[in-house]
Amino acid sequence: MNASAKSNAVHRFIGIPTAPPDSILGLTEAFLADKNPSKMNLSVGVYKDASGQTPILKCVKEAERRLIETEATKGYLSIDGLPDYREQVRSLVFGDSIDAGRIAILQTPGGTGALRVAADFIVAQLSPARIWMPSPTWANHPAIFAAAGLASETYRYLGSDRTSFDLAGMLEDLNQKTKPGDAVLLHACCHNPTGVDPTPEDWKAIAKTVAERQLIPLIDFAYQGFGDGIEQDKAGLQTILEAVDEAIVCNSFSKNFGLYSERVGSVCLVAADSETMKAAQSQLKTIVRTNYSNPPRHGGAIVATVLQDAELTTLWKQEVDEMRQRIDALRQQFVETMKTTGAGHDFSFLLKQKGMFSFSGLTPMQVDELKNKHGIYIVGSGRINVAGMSEAKMDSLCQSVASVL
Repeated sequence: MNASAKSNAVHRFIGIPTAPPDSILGLTEAFLADKNPSKMNLSVGVYKDASGQTPILKCVKEAERRLIETEATKGYLSIDGLPDYREQVRSLVFGDSIDAGRIAILQTPGGTGALRVAADFIVAQLSPARIWMPSPTWANHPAIFAAAGLASETYRYLGSDRTSFDLAGMLEDLNQKTKPGDAVLLHACCHNPTGVDPTPEDWKAIAKTVAERQLIPLIDFAYQGFGDGIEQDKAGLQTILEAVDEAIVCNSFSKNFGLYSERVGSVCLVAADSETMKAAQSQLKTIVRTNYSNPPRHGGAIVATVLQDAELTTLWKQEVDEMRQRIDALRQQFVETMKTTGAGHDFSFLLKQKGMFSFSGLTPMQVDELKNKHGIYIVGSGRINVAGMSEAKMDSLCQSVASVL
C-alpha cells in the first residue's frame, strides 16, 4: 500500500475500549509490579510449598521422564483426547458406580475449557435452559457462561453470617425459582471461594430437590483430594448421580497434579443410556472441533502415565495427602496466630472450611487496605488462598490482618 492510500485508511481498532482487568489474575499483575519486599500474593489459586514455590510433584517428574524416553510422535490427538487419559478419568471420577457406556468423556484444556464446552453444549442442545449458580461462586463462572450465551441466575449458598452453608435458602430458591430443564451448578467439594461444603445429609437433600425439579446438574470438580481425600471428595457427586440419570461433570488436574500450566481437564456427560450418550458425544465433539479442534497431549499423557502405574499412583496419592494436610495446618496456624494479635476477632469458623480457599469475612475496604499498606493481595470478596500462605510469614500476615480489622 502506498503512503497516500495508507493515510486515508480507516482504522477500525481505534476506539476499542480497554477491558477491565480480571478480578483475580489482575491482582497478580499488580502484585508483580509491587516493590514491597514483604509482599504476599494470596489471590490466585495455586499451591505453594514452604519456600513459596509451586512445586512439580515427584510422580509428575517421573512420568515426564518416561514420556520423554518413549514418546514417538507430536501428531494431533483425536477430538476427544487420549483414550488412556479418558479411561483413567472415568475410573478416578466415577469408579464402577455408573456403566461406562453411559459416560462421554472429552479431554479439555483445563477445567475452564471443560466448563466452556459444557456451556456451549447447554446453549446448543438444551436451550432455553438457564444455569443456576451459587452465590457466591468462582469469579470466572458467570463470565464463562455469559461468553457462551448461557443465561444465568443465582441461588443462595452462604447464610447471613457469611460463614455457614444456607441449605434452607438454597433449596427454597431451587424449588421456587427454577424450571424443569434448567441446569444447576454445583461444586463437588472445596467450594470456591468460600471453602464451605454441604454435609453428606445436605447432599441428600440437594440431590432430592435436583431430581424432583428435573434439573440438570453441572458439577465442577476442580479440587478432588483437597477436601477430605481423593475417594471421600466424590461423595457429593455420587449422591447426585444416584438421584438423576443425566449430569455433566467438569474436572481439572491443575491442583491435585500441580499441572497448572499444562491445562489438563475433562468434560464428562452422563446420559440415561448408551445411544443418548453417543448422540451427545457427537455434539460435544462438534463444539470442540470449532473451538480448539483437539486438546494438548503432554499434560493428559502425564496423568494417564501416573494413574496407569500402581507405584506412581501410590506416590501421587501420598503427595496429594501431603498438600491437603499442609493446607489444613496452615489454616489452623492462621486461626491460632490471629488469637495472639489482640485483634479480638475469632477466626475459628475457618477451621470448618475445606480446600485451598477460605472466606475470611474481610470487607472490600479492609482488603484494599491490606494491599495498599501491607502488600498483601487477596480477592475483593475476602477470599484467601490458604495454600499460598507461608509458615515463616504467618506472624507478619496476621499482624497485618489485625491492623485492618
